[in-house]
Amino acid sequence: MGTIGKKIVGLDVEELIEMLNKALADEWLAVYQYWVGSKIVKGPMRPQVEVELKEHQGEELEHANMLADRIVQLGGDPIVDFNDIAKQSGCGYEVPNDPHVKNILKQNIKGEQCAIETYHKILEKVKLGNDPITFNMIRKIMEDEVEHEEDLQAIQEDIEMIK
Repeated sequence: MGTIGKKIVGLDVEELIEMLNKALADEWLAVYQYWVGSKIVKGPMRPQVEVELKEHQGEELEHANMLADRIVQLGGDPIVDFNDIAKQSGCGYEVPNDPHVKNILKQNIKGEQCAIETYHKILEKVKLGNDPITFNMIRKIMEDEVEHEEDLQAIQEDIEMIK
């Protein structure tokens, strides 16, 4: 990162990189969670759920790319050891032992809610500094995560109405 670009961040860049790497770990696990869910899901509205999970998988991958790019811009390294992804994750990964659509949705909603909380913390951190680049990126990602939660909860409500 350029000297002035790093200087204007206005907060501890190493701490910010650590927070962004933690979010990056969460995004990689979300990509996998959505991917595997789309492959194994069973039950009512399965085709619609598969489509939604695949869409979210792609958006989570976009988030991972955005985070990795920003980490590099800040002079850091994105997580390079695959084994560190689970270790650095704040949201974790819940194994989908039961492929019923209700369980898959519940797991993914939980993941989105954790992501929203994670990004809210990062927003609180960067709003105190002068880092509009990270702020705008995180705000965009958080908007997507809020939309994902809403999408999944709407499907969940539709399934609950099936008698």
